[in-house]
Amino acid sequence: MQDQIIVALDLPDGVAALEMARTLKGRVSWVKVGMTLFYAEGPQIVRDLRGLGFKVFVDLKLNDIPHQVRGACRTLVRQGADMITVHATGGRAMLTAAAEELTAASQKFGVKKPVLVAVTVLTSLDDDALSEIGCPATAAEQVAALATLARDCGCDGVVCSPEEAAAMRALLGEDAYVVTPGVRPKWAEAGDQARVATPAEAIAAGASHLVIGRPITGAADPAAAVKRIVEGN
Repeated sequence: MQDQIIVALDLPDGVAALEMARTLKGRVSWVKVGMTLFYAEGPQIVRDLRGLGFKVFVDLKLNDIPHQVRGACRTLVRQGADMITVHATGGRAMLTAAAEELTAASQKFGVKKPVLVAVTVLTSLDDDALSEIGCPATAAEQVAALATLARDCGCDGVVCSPEEAAAMRALLGEDAYVVTPGVRPKWAEAGDQARVATPAEAIAAGASHLVIGRPITGAADPAAAVKRIVEGN
């Protein structure tokens, strides 16, 4: 499980993020840079974390016109991102543009192509929340529809809650990335997550990677928290 955990460095600045990363070095392979940290530090934080030996999941949930998303993908390839997110709700043209640009940019810069995963339904949303924003489908139905679109447009996998992981594994196949936020050990609070599972439950359901933030970064001893999660305690 150690190589499947992606620690979400949702911290206010690069100093705190790099300090946390150094604490976790050797404990996990992946860290996540989300909006809070990226907007505070810019692309340099990706390079800094790569320099410490981590694989970096840049989770900006790109969602714009295809031209803008192409440009963002090109920049993230150049900065060394190992995995990036786009919103599946951006539509076919945008998703296709992202997939095409990652291939073209990785060839141009001579680097490994980042993994492209499409965000389906945020783990903070449930059926009632979807209905409130005008989506008539249930969360499970919407995840399946968007995952099918993302697959057809060349994405390598999806981001979904652990509740949909088994269905996504069956739909997308064994080689697909199924990245699950909303993962909480039994001893941690759910917080603002609406659709959650424990790490063991998420892996058993078919998740390839688990995004875990506050239960680790908010712990008194983050390295010990990772060890506890890996050991299933």
